Amino acid sequence: MSIDRGDIPPTRDSVPLGLRVSAALGWRFLVVVASLYVIGVIFGRLASLVVPLAIALLLAALLAPAVGFLMRHRFPRGVATVVVLIGGLAVLGGLLTFVVMTFVNGLPDLAAQLARSIDAVSGWLVNGPLQLSESQLRDFVDRIVKTLQDNQSGITSSAITTAATVGETLVEMLLVLFALAFFLYDGPKIWQFLIRVVPGGPRRRVDVAGRRSLAALVSYVRATGAVAVVDALGIGIGLAVLRVPLAVPLAALVFIGAFVPIFGAVVAGGVAVLIALVANGPVTAAILLIIVIAVNQLESHVLQPFLLGRAVKLHPLAVVLAIASGLLVAGIAGALLAVPLLAALNSAIRSLLSEADEHVAPADVRTSEPEESGPDEPGLDRESGEPLPG
Repeated sequence: MSIDRGDIPPTRDSVPLGLRVSAALGWRFLVVVASLYVIGVIFGRLASLVVPLAIALLLAALLAPAVGFLMRHRFPRGVATVVVLIGGLAVLGGLLTFVVMTFVNGLPDLAAQLARSIDAVSGWLVNGPLQLSESQLRDFVDRIVKTLQDNQSGITSSAITTAATVGETLVEMLLVLFALAFFLYDGPKIWQFLIRVVPGGPRRRVDVAGRRSLAALVSYVRATGAVAVVDALGIGIGLAVLRVPLAVPLAALVFIGAFVPIFGAVVAGGVAVLIALVANGPVTAAILLIIVIAVNQLESHVLQPFLLGRAVKLHPLAVVLAIASGLLVAGIAGALLAVPLLAALNSAIRSLLSEADEHVAPADVRTSEPEESGPDEPGLDRESGEPLPG
């Protein structure tokens, strides 16, 4: 009796090994990409909620050491939270007021210098090697004016959109303050509530990983703040020595831009160089460019490796991709928040994969503030608050 080979279904061994491995990797890759896409879409739709919460989390990481300091000096947590919030708002409001007033006071001089620079450029175009006629320049200016008039409706609608954006920004700022107050006051309780959804077996590891990610976030915010101060002082002193107008607002811009790694300080320094070129000429701009490059090199090769250390060390490619992804999902705020959140996620994943952290108690992980008393103390069960045996 003969057997028709065509009637026998194919077995696993009949599929080439390379095809099986490629298929297994392929569908897993598609699942990961689809998951990341869905997460990106959700975050994009909820950006007005996610971004304020993320900013509040960063500010909480920055201000939590101050709350912990006051608590160690016998201040109640509520009083410490109120003092830190009011003090932080006072410092931030005073700094913004100083920067804005300095910018407004220096703006007329900059506008006058800009007009003189435009006249000098026009004279060079007429009398220089290009030998343009005044009628050609006048036609060029008329075209610019006509273009602005033709797009007046678009400019008006953009202004209305900007006004609506200002209203949304105010609402988001209130949400940041509201979330920040609760993160500072009830942070440990909120975390304990969140990890209750984790099954009992891996809950201890997840708790340790979360605390390590918080410690990494605190370290990142502290180190980035120190780097931003050094960048702002270095470039600000250069601006002051070279007598470039608006030195203080430009230094503040460098400070804010330094919180976006790689790109932020470069863009802010480029703005300062352009203003120096308009206000003081090419020689001053070239000197300032050298200062900006020197400060950026100091930041990249000395400050960041020394201050950030191994706890939040990220590959430059990962930083660039994180900033680009954050920019696509949530704009400038996404670019600002991408790297610190990536640092926290990186620390949490490393903790979950580390065999050494398997035997670490959550209370032994040093974060930015003292532990709450009660069921979270070492030696007490987290669910019942009863003493552990032994």
